[in-house]
Amino acid sequence: MPIKKAAMKALRQAKKRTLRNAKVREGIAFLRRSVRKALESSNVKDAQETARALVKKIDKAVQNKVLKRNTASRLKSRLAKKINAVVKAAKK
Repeated sequence: MPIKKAAMKALRQAKKRTLRNAKVREGIAFLRRSVRKALESSNVKDAQETARALVKKIDKAVQNKVLKRNTASRLKSRLAKKINAVVKAAKK
């Protein structure tokens, strides 16, 4: 437990930020699951809409320094690959 007043405040702030960041990460994980389920059921339109929301949420997380830029880039790249593969397969 911190002893100094400033250290106590820093601990309070860190706890709040941790909770906030966890909530953002949970939201991203939920959207990723939703996209994955839509892709598995070959629901391309729903997957694309959910993917748009996911990319927006990921970009916002980077802006607020919840995720690192390269992590976000990797997630978005993998997402785009999967969606493009399903779209291409659906066109055949």
